[in-house]
Amino acid sequence: MKKFKIGYRTAKTALGTTLAIFIAQFFGLEFYVSAGIIAILCIQNTKKKSLHSASSRFAACILSLVFAFLFFETIGYHPVAIGLLLLFFIPVTVMLKITEGIATSSVILLHVYSVKDYTFSLVLNELGIITIGIGIALIMNIYMPSVEKELKTYQLEIESNFQQILLQLAQFLRQGDTAWDGKELTETASILHKAKSLAFRDVENHLRRNENSFYHYFKMRERQLDVMERMVPIVASIEMNVEQAAIVAEFLEQLAESVHPGNTAIVHLNNLREMTEIFQGMPLPETRIEFEARASLRHLVKELEQYLIIKCDFKGGLKQYNA
Repeated sequence: MKKFKIGYRTAKTALGTTLAIFIAQFFGLEFYVSAGIIAILCIQNTKKKSLHSASSRFAACILSLVFAFLFFETIGYHPVAIGLLLLFFIPVTVMLKITEGIATSSVILLHVYSVKDYTFSLVLNELGIITIGIGIALIMNIYMPSVEKELKTYQLEIESNFQQILLQLAQFLRQGDTAWDGKELTETASILHKAKSLAFRDVENHLRRNENSFYHYFKMRERQLDVMERMVPIVASIEMNVEQAAIVAEFLEQLAESVHPGNTAIVHLNNLREMTEIFQGMPLPETRIEFEARASLRHLVKELEQYLIIKCDFKGGLKQYNA
């Protein structure tokens, strides 16, 4: 059973609905409860979504008033008229890309149908309901809580898991088989999914912002995680403890220490390339097992190079850069 929780959107919806109905009732509008329904429909979890929803619903409601006049005043206030109206009205909303407003505009259409008298005062009444409902929803969505603290928390969790993965790979190279279950890999994938969703939502809450540096950061870490997942079977395939394995293990340990703010990947990339040159100057392998182990290590070094290149190419704009 999920824990009972009242979120900020729930609170805004409750308050917005109450205010919309109160204001509509205060001005003596008919069908004043519909203002609350419109407010509920227009309150979204981001500012951009709320603005898009509000504009679509307002346009659809205005269009519905025009269709109501054309069909009801021509055919009459009969159920057949409603069916024919919707038969043409819905395709028009699809064409104009305002389908979000179909439900709201249907309420307006049914108001006109129930009154059975298309008058100027009725039109003003419906415009009042629409304006109050949408207006209150937009006011409620002015405030959106900052998610930067959550994004930074996700960043720290990801970096901590990256450190553990690199250290476990180093330990395997030094000691052979370990009891590591690889849970950090799946945990990090899950955290990245949630973090990217939250970062994207943060973009939607800033009308003048089209991108988020955290989102690019998490995408970069996601690409690095793919590389790390490829490293695991490579390390697991090494059956012989060769000299080069200890050198790569030490490099992995240094890399793990650098997965924190204040370090750049270019330094490690240069060290990695120097290490590759050292390997090339070492004597050739004497046995098949040694050859396979060194070949796997060479493959691992290539993946580490790709891991660091991804970080070097990162242009996300975060103030803190790390390996």
